[in-house]
Amino acid sequence: MEEGKRQRQVAGALQEELNDIFRRLGLSMTDGGMVSISSVKVTPDLLEARIYLSLFQVKDNAAVMKTIESRAWEIKKELADRVKHQLRRIPVLHFYQDDTLDHVFKMEEIFKKIEDEKKREE
Repeated sequence: MEEGKRQRQVAGALQEELNDIFRRLGLSMTDGGMVSISSVKVTPDLLEARIYLSLFQVKDNAAVMKTIESRAWEIKKELADRVKHQLRRIPVLHFYQDDTLDHVFKMEEIFKKIEDEKKREE
């Protein structure tokens, strides 16, 4: 189903605010790596937000996700203070790991191997 205009607006506002909150709370640089919000998807009723986190050069992905989940109440409180005049209800936040970067790197490695094999055959 097509995402509505209001959903996109709310998702954009949430992403912008969450990026700032992550920087302020020190969650954007953690465990020797960087955490960024790659996208935010909001349900049509605007009551749930799925936040996709991109983890770059993080040693232990599970530990970072656990840390973020444990501080979710703090993140939501900060978010509520920032968007309380724009939204009637603050959405429930769900954090997911966005592994598209991992897939991109794997695909690049596969293409490199294929290229190297072609060069050897010639």
